[in-house]
Amino acid sequence: MKVLVAGASGFVGRRLCAALERAGHDVAAMTRKPDRYRGAGTPVRGDVQEPSTLEPALAGCQAAYYLVHSLQDADFERKDAAGARAFGEAAAEAGLSRIVYLGGLGDDADNLSAHLRSRRQVEELLGSAGVPVTVIRAGIIVGHGGVSWELTRQLVEHLPIMVTPRWVSTRTQPIAVDDVVRYLVGVLEPPEASGRVYEVGGPEVLRYSSMLQRVAGIQDRSLILLPVPLLSPSVSSLWLTLVTDIDPGTGRNLIDSMTNEVIVRDQSIRDLVPIQPMSYDDAVRAALRERHEAEQAQA
Repeated sequence: MKVLVAGASGFVGRRLCAALERAGHDVAAMTRKPDRYRGAGTPVRGDVQEPSTLEPALAGCQAAYYLVHSLQDADFERKDAAGARAFGEAAAEAGLSRIVYLGGLGDDADNLSAHLRSRRQVEELLGSAGVPVTVIRAGIIVGHGGVSWELTRQLVEHLPIMVTPRWVSTRTQPIAVDDVVRYLVGVLEPPEASGRVYEVGGPEVLRYSSMLQRVAGIQDRSLILLPVPLLSPSVSSLWLTLVTDIDPGTGRNLIDSMTNEVIVRDQSIRDLVPIQPMSYDDAVRAALRERHEAEQAQA
């Protein structure tokens, strides 16, 4: 099957392109700068903020993955909505049978953050022109190069004593990036996956404080957490800017989302893609190992 991956050069996208090729698919890797793309698949130019570029990018494709977001931008909700609507319309014009979207976990009955509300809106807009959308909703994705993982790693690396805000007590269900990719590949072809929403997570439900402490333990670092209940999300994001290299806008939006509990409520993905997800500790070790290998390659 010929499949387009929108966001091919990103954290998940570059891994997904390689996995799809290994599975025997013809991959069109959509990127704004195809001349700089060095990953799996055939690079094609496309930008969801430039709708005219989407028709040629989607030509000949039967399905597409949508891994695009604008979280670093102040007006990310507007940009993500416009991009999703344009992509959904172009996919319908191209006659695609399915769009697969990687969204975010979170209970719709909860007071969702702007980030998670935007993810839900994108789900709807992608399918507004009639193409069935299969959604994989995930929480924290652990892997080298992922923003949420980098936030965790850098906090542990830079702060042996950490004054922690309220969100560190929030529960989440982290998952290894390789497992997310396996789920994304697994929902591409089965007819029963068309138009479905699936939730994915690793085998453990953890608080952010436990995740930080376990990363510290794996790295043989000492870590003392001092909870401060009144530390607000805005102050937390400023704090992150000082001690990590995470983009401030992205960091603020992630912090806002960390007040929402993101755990799997629906286990139906296990029947369709019967894999055993990696433990959190193993996912952390894999991310650290990949980072070390990348540093060695650059040396």
